[in-house]
Amino acid sequence: MIYISEEESAALVTHELAYEAAREALVAAASPQSFVFPAVLGRTQEANTFSIKSGSSDDLTGVKIGSFWSGNPARGLPRHNSTIVLLDQHTGRLGAVIEAGKVNAYRTAAADAVAADFLARKQAKVLAIFGAGNQAGFEVMALARIRQIETVLVVARPSPRRDALVDQIGERGLQARAALPEEAVRAADIVVTATSSREPLFNAAWVGPGTHVVSMGSDAPGKRELPSELFPRARLFCDLLSQSVQIGEFQHLRDEIDAGVLAVTPIGDVIEKRAPGRRFDNEITVFDSSGISLQDLYMAGALIRAKASHR
Repeated sequence: MIYISEEESAALVTHELAYEAAREALVAAASPQSFVFPAVLGRTQEANTFSIKSGSSDDLTGVKIGSFWSGNPARGLPRHNSTIVLLDQHTGRLGAVIEAGKVNAYRTAAADAVAADFLARKQAKVLAIFGAGNQAGFEVMALARIRQIETVLVVARPSPRRDALVDQIGERGLQARAALPEEAVRAADIVVTATSSREPLFNAAWVGPGTHVVSMGSDAPGKRELPSELFPRARLFCDLLSQSVQIGEFQHLRDEIDAGVLAVTPIGDVIEKRAPGRRFDNEITVFDSSGISLQDLYMAGALIRAKASHR
């Protein structure tokens, strides 16, 4: 049985490793040979939350347990944690346990970068990020790898955390500043929402032609980040439709999707050239990043290979 600790996985992971793993996972998600099972969302008596996501592909089978423990900072620990468990494909016995708290942030951002590589305009330079939590900085750096981002507009309530994020982005060589929602959305080539919101964060009329929009904070029933008026104006993409309409941003479009009024394309079909990505510079594209188990399994596989190569 292979074990990789939190410290070891954090040292092994890179944006490059995560991007390739995410790309493989998104292709697998669009394949009939792979399975992603419904996510289980739990809550403890102290109102801490956790999720269990499981799946299987030709190569990998397992589960990811993600947790959010709100009191952890007082203990000197991060709120978010993640553990990936792989089963042996032949016997079903325990194959690997990987602590992946920091890895999880790379994994989520990587999927959004893969999608943006196919959907964002090549000349995209301005990124608007909603939220200043744990995920926001990872999103910025993953997207800056695949587009020549010059300016990052951070939309969040005034706080030391927001100011720290602006400083952190600036230290990476990008121009960064806090901005109000309308200013940020109107100026942005790419908009990423990384919040726990339950209502739309901006007005659809602010989204200009050619903008690429990513919702990654909607990952549970009731969460919502994007205005419904945006969707008829845009082409819609997702990591996995069955999950997106259950716990992702597109849960609020389920009736229209079921009725065929709105079409949603799995990004894996775009990667494999079974469907077009961005067709014109003035198209608005929306990617719902609900976060699927296959991303975790392929990250685990990549980390195991990386560990072996470092021996």
